[in-house]
Amino acid sequence: MAGFLLWLLLLVFCWPLALLALVLYPIVWLLLLPLRLVGITVTAVFAFLGALMMLPARVLRGRPA
Repeated sequence: MAGFLLWLLLLVFCWPLALLALVLYPIVWLLLLPLRLVGITVTAVFAFLGALMMLPARVLRGRPA
């Protein structure tokens, strides 16, 4: 909601810049989408490697009483 109100304020004071932002936002979002997917993948790989490293400790710990 705050983002929308800021955009309306920008529209009132500087409407060409607001319209340019409105047009460029989807293009920038599409350009950044592959980087987000790479970030999600790298995070998942590091989480998997961390779980793999901790697996022997979890197995040797046994069941909680």
